[in-house]
Amino acid sequence: MENQIDNNSTKYIRLGAIIALVGNLLLASLNAIAGLLIQSNALVGVGIDAASDVLISIVTLAIVKFLSKPADMKHPWGHRRAETVATAFLSFIIFFAGAQLIIDSVTNLISGELATIDLPVTGMVIAIITIVGKLILAYSQYVLGKRAQSSLLLANSKNMAGDVLTSGGVLVGFAITSLTGTPYADSVVAALIGAWIIKNAIEIFSDANLELMDGSRDLASYQVIVDAVNSVEGASNPHRARIRCISGFRDISFDINVNPRFSVSEAHNIAHEVEKEIRKRLENVYDVMIHIEPRGDDIDEGYGLSEDEISNGKMD
Repeated sequence: MENQIDNNSTKYIRLGAIIALVGNLLLASLNAIAGLLIQSNALVGVGIDAASDVLISIVTLAIVKFLSKPADMKHPWGHRRAETVATAFLSFIIFFAGAQLIIDSVTNLISGELATIDLPVTGMVIAIITIVGKLILAYSQYVLGKRAQSSLLLANSKNMAGDVLTSGGVLVGFAITSLTGTPYADSVVAALIGAWIIKNAIEIFSDANLELMDGSRDLASYQVIVDAVNSVEGASNPHRARIRCISGFRDISFDINVNPRFSVSEAHNIAHEVEKEIRKRLENVYDVMIHIEPRGDDIDEGYGLSEDEISNGKMD
């Protein structure tokens, strides 16, 4: 079952990466060449942003085979975290691309070295083409990312959805230039695009870092654990619950209380039923580790979440 999940997952990741690579390569070339020809920093900025998406796709394709490698002595949880590490690394590349665009644009505004935009209507047409292309790419990355539970594809989808807004800003900038003839709009829009690129980079890094730190914002999954335990006769008091993500798959561990008079076999059967309930209610469960404790022998371990904390919505 695990191998089947991995095979399907890598298939969707590979397909998403190829689609993103081809689409963004075309958009990057179109915007960069057009930007240079009509002297538009904003279009060049869109081209740089699309080029960063090309780089993401190349890295994604490079690590697909690595992701499907089985667990080994050095990596008992498998190799899927490689995708998260790559996501975090690429967020830095995206960040610096945005920062460089801001620096260039602000430098031009301060120095007054602003080129008159030639053929603003042509720029508007290219911006519209880019918006349509990015919408298609964002949707494809989202659908395939959901199917593969891929943090890299989902981050790429979010990044490309943001690109739609940046291209919309470019479109507005060209409209202002066409109506007023001022050269300032292009550099201002380019700086704003750079700020948006940086914002996306920070959000992508934040999500990747949370996973690398074994954190989670998914309180709903913790509530599923509570509900699953309470649905099984003989199991009670789910506590010391911890969920960590491994590139979209959930690794779950928690403690439950059972009657101290139960045999080892009876307690094991209860834990097995709890695990079955969790897998029935949650998708993409990598592993479930349940520690059994005799009822009335509660010890405050000081980590993990208790049923009360989960029910009260505490996720500090």
